[in-house]
Amino acid sequence: MNLKNNIQLIGNVGELPTVTSVGESSKVARISLATNRSYKDAEGNKQTATQWHTVEAWGHLAELAENYIDKGKEIAIGGELQYNTYEDSEGVKRTKAFIRASEIQLLGGK
Repeated sequence: MNLKNNIQLIGNVGELPTVTSVGESSKVARISLATNRSYKDAEGNKQTATQWHTVEAWGHLAELAENYIDKGKEIAIGGELQYNTYEDSEGVKRTKAFIRASEIQLLGGK
């Protein structure tokens, strides 16, 4: 069995991407992406649940994010789910999930 770690999301950007230079020739962009799920509650009223995702894009994808992605923009991303484990200021071990993008597609026109 050939298992793959692959995730695809379509959502709206929550804020301007944060782009940082890494070394002399590479960049990384961190993008906050919101996805929505609509459903009806027990009384039949339409509800929307929003999930927030952290997306990390490297190299040419970071440059694309820096130049073309604005707050509110609808984008599609493909990549893999990764985890970062760290120790907080109180010595508690924490794990944060993020998506490492391998592709980004701009949607929704201008």
